[in-house]
Amino acid sequence: MTGEELDPDARAELRTLPKDLATKVARHLVMAGRLADEEPERAHRHARAARRLASRVGIVREAAGIAAYHAGEWAEALAELRAARRLSSGDDAYLPVMADCERGLGRPERALDLIKSPEARNLDPMGRVELRIVESGVRRDLGQRDAAVVTLQIPELRDRRLRPWSVRLFYAYADALEEAGRRSEAADWFARAAAADRDGETDAAERYAELDGLHIVDTEEADTEEADTGDGAEAVAEAVGAPGTSAVFLEPTAPAVEEEPPPPED
Repeated sequence: MTGEELDPDARAELRTLPKDLATKVARHLVMAGRLADEEPERAHRHARAARRLASRVGIVREAAGIAAYHAGEWAEALAELRAARRLSSGDDAYLPVMADCERGLGRPERALDLIKSPEARNLDPMGRVELRIVESGVRRDLGQRDAAVVTLQIPELRDRRLRPWSVRLFYAYADALEEAGRRSEAADWFARAAAADRDGETDAAERYAELDGLHIVDTEEADTEEADTGDGAEAVAEAVGAPGTSAVFLEPTAPAVEEEPPPPED
């Protein structure tokens, strides 16, 4: 790894640093990005290392904030993203994550202040949808289950084309419906989320099956004996329509001090 794998815009921000230092920081940022989903704690350590080397660079503080967020370090994430906003002339793209950090810290009122702030109007469509998802979660935290559902009833929910936010929006709406006691509607929206989730990033199919009293059996792990899926299972597989549904059967069920990580090796 050379650090050249970093996004070109991010590399451009590092040009204010001496070349050798910029390369070291870039390598830490690449590792933080690669490890974010599977190993958030390691990603967090790499992002912290980059921050120690270049704390006055906006993209570094942003990466540190996002890594802290994925690691569940809400206060640290909030502080880093506030710094990133200052260093990037008030970039508002971080607002949804910042609001979710306030929620994670048990401060729903502060989260709502960010959600309703004038700066929120500057978000792009993706950011606005993410902010609504966070707001729905805040409403649920406050016990406002019906309001959590209504918050997500936005035009993007009925868009006939799949968008980058569709899976998360469908899933959040289904989740809110289930918590509001609207199980039948929730099942329908979990099915839609599963159909849209082509990369299998959510457990929407499992949630759908659970609401419909079905159990997913992975045929790769099942015994070689034949399984009877039944008409109901076939109907579920068709409704979900997710890639790989032919590979599963759906069956009725019974009721310290942290050391800085070394730079990545070439």
